[in-house]
Amino acid sequence: MEPTDYIGPLSLIPATVAIALAFITRNTVFSLAVACLAGVLVAGQGFMGFPNLLVGALGNESFSWILLLEFFIGILIAFFQRTGAIHNFSLFIERRKMTRKRVQLIAWVMGMFVYFSDYFSPLFVGSTMRALSDRFKISREKLAYICDSTSAPVSILVPITGWAALVSGLTIGMGPIENAGQALRTFIYSIPFNIYSILAVAMVGLIASGVLKDFGPMKTAEERALNEGKVVGDGAQPLMAQELTGIESFTGIRTSLFWNFLFPVFVVISFVISAVVVLGSAKPMEAFMLAAIVSGIVMRIQGVPLNEITNTAMLGIKGIMPAVVILAFAYALNELSAALNTADYIISATESWMTPSLLPMLAFLITGIIAFSTGTSWGTYAIMIPIAVPLAFAFSGNELNTVVYATIAAVSGGGVFGDHCSPLSDTSILASTGAASDHIDHVKTQLPYAALIACISVVVYLLVGWML
Repeated sequence: MEPTDYIGPLSLIPATVAIALAFITRNTVFSLAVACLAGVLVAGQGFMGFPNLLVGALGNESFSWILLLEFFIGILIAFFQRTGAIHNFSLFIERRKMTRKRVQLIAWVMGMFVYFSDYFSPLFVGSTMRALSDRFKISREKLAYICDSTSAPVSILVPITGWAALVSGLTIGMGPIENAGQALRTFIYSIPFNIYSILAVAMVGLIASGVLKDFGPMKTAEERALNEGKVVGDGAQPLMAQELTGIESFTGIRTSLFWNFLFPVFVVISFVISAVVVLGSAKPMEAFMLAAIVSGIVMRIQGVPLNEITNTAMLGIKGIMPAVVILAFAYALNELSAALNTADYIISATESWMTPSLLPMLAFLITGIIAFSTGTSWGTYAIMIPIAVPLAFAFSGNELNTVVYATIAAVSGGGVFGDHCSPLSDTSILASTGAASDHIDHVKTQLPYAALIACISVVVYLLVGWML
């Protein structure tokens, strides 16, 4: 969609409609579709602007990539279930004298371990731990929270991920940062100031261990699961379809926990790490494609008929489609927000408040608002880093110091915060998918936790700014 003339506060209408309708109707697809329609009308495109928006947003390499990624993930999960791999893994874990608390802690540790992809992490952890968490009456909302808060927050804290490469790469040419090496070193120095992400990961561990008690809607969801045995609420619409969650194990063959589960996972992890080292990019879509092919070959060697393998693959694709549809509309809304200059309006309305002492705090909040409104962290980073970091260098006299590190970290954490609160976020959608949770229920139960950490982060950034 072509950029429109500056329309100021009207640019907020699509995101506002999407978020309001999502909470009112609990129907994410409907809410996003109406928001996209409202947006093209605001842009003066008329009703024909709606299909044109979808064609432009979805008919490109970026969406094709995530579409294929979702398909291969769905196929791999379906293979895991058809071979009984996830069931076998659950039994293996359960034999270690599991308790409700330990299951949550294992999910937390797994989420931190699979740090290299915020797309892979929530889907892998959710799909792997779902059967076990259901058995111990852990709500799907709780599992989705654990998946979501150990994906993007961990990815932005580890300097060898795509998130780190993006944020550090955007700072090249700013102040004394002349090359990728200096940019990465600056990013590493900023990590201790990424308060939101650090606390988000820590809070999962504290909640899972029982040190902190659940509160708000999450407490209600957990009491429902524990007392009534309902891991999803009445009327909930789990984001992973029945075609995928209801796959039964194939009988008549002897499966292996190693070959049917651990080996494909090893293929994904080793491919991603190798790609980062050799190519400088994780290549998660290619990793899942290779793992799905390897898993299919193993199944055929074990005696699973070829037709059964292909039918299972199709069930995997069908099962992942609810998430794909939501992601499609989220992509369209993101492109619409860019065309309407939503981020520019938010920045222009707040940039006059910027002072050295307030910069980190305002950078965190503004980044969070933009990410919340658009549903994308990476797109927000591309907007905010070129604005906030040069401003920090102007305040620092073009030197690398605390205000620069804190500002980079504040933008990094603000993007994750906005993602955690927004029903439009791709990583939150994937967390709901992996946990097979109702998406709006996931957002509603996670929101108070994210808001609490954000409030703490704001206070810390104010203190950092006051000490500058």
